[in-house]
Amino acid sequence: MTDNLDGVATFVQVVEAGSFALAAERMNLTRSAVGKAIARLETRLGARLIHRSTRSQSLTAEGQAYYEGCVRALAELDNAQAALDHSGIEPTGRLRVSVPEAFGHLCVAPVLLDLARQYPKLQIDLSFTDRMTDLVEEGIDLAVRIGELRDSTTLAARRLGTQHVVIGASPAYLAQYGTPASLDDLAGHIGIAYSSGGNVAPWWGAQGPMGTDGVVKPAPPLRSQISMDDIQAIAAAAIDGYGLAWLPCWLLTRFAQSGALVPVLDSYRVRSQEIYAVWPKERHLRAKTRVAIDALKARIPAMIGE
Repeated sequence: MTDNLDGVATFVQVVEAGSFALAAERMNLTRSAVGKAIARLETRLGARLIHRSTRSQSLTAEGQAYYEGCVRALAELDNAQAALDHSGIEPTGRLRVSVPEAFGHLCVAPVLLDLARQYPKLQIDLSFTDRMTDLVEEGIDLAVRIGELRDSTTLAARRLGTQHVVIGASPAYLAQYGTPASLDDLAGHIGIAYSSGGNVAPWWGAQGPMGTDGVVKPAPPLRSQISMDDIQAIAAAAIDGYGLAWLPCWLLTRFAQSGALVPVLDSYRVRSQEIYAVWPKERHLRAKTRVAIDALKARIPAMIGE
């Protein structure tokens, strides 16, 4: 029975990835190892499964039929594994997680590191990127995303909390330029802009206590000498007195506690953004993914001031 399964998962990965190279990357193997596994499988079956050339690959008729059978068989194995997972079996295996850079470093990584300590057989593979990763295409088990989710038939999501963004400035900057008392007072102030792909994000604000609904309107244009695509770098520039900065509360609070930054217009907030855990849909959520989602849901709200 074990011999019959040898190479099956690799074959399915090759078909679904569309190439030997991408399948090798997803499985953390060399391309040569993947090619040899498929060759052994074809030899054992006595049939060519994949037509391959230097530029493309396609399934043979036998390969298509075998692939469909393998998918059904692996689904049954996954279901059996999921049943064990839900019975209290310790989470094991490699968990690939994609997170935004700053939020990932400061909020997500501590949670997952504690999870790794709690479950020694769980392997955490954590990637920090602000790029919108394709979970299915890139073989990601779980991602944390901030902002509006795109509709998807292949992904599931769980809300982790709400991110609020407020203005912060250094005491030195405020001593030199004064402290604005309203959004309109921002006119003429210097702002450290957030930019991505050459596009500068506008500043928006709503008057009212944090977490309440208010009339959202654009802030007046600020002079901006510096723009960056990293909020930790923006916070550092604000600390050095280069201007006002829109910062998430979970980041600004860290510097406000030491006095390096001062919250400004704390009765105003930018449009709130929801924070989600996102993962590829499957019939039964694997234990390794489930425990990570549960841990994030349990700890993230306190980190972001909810």
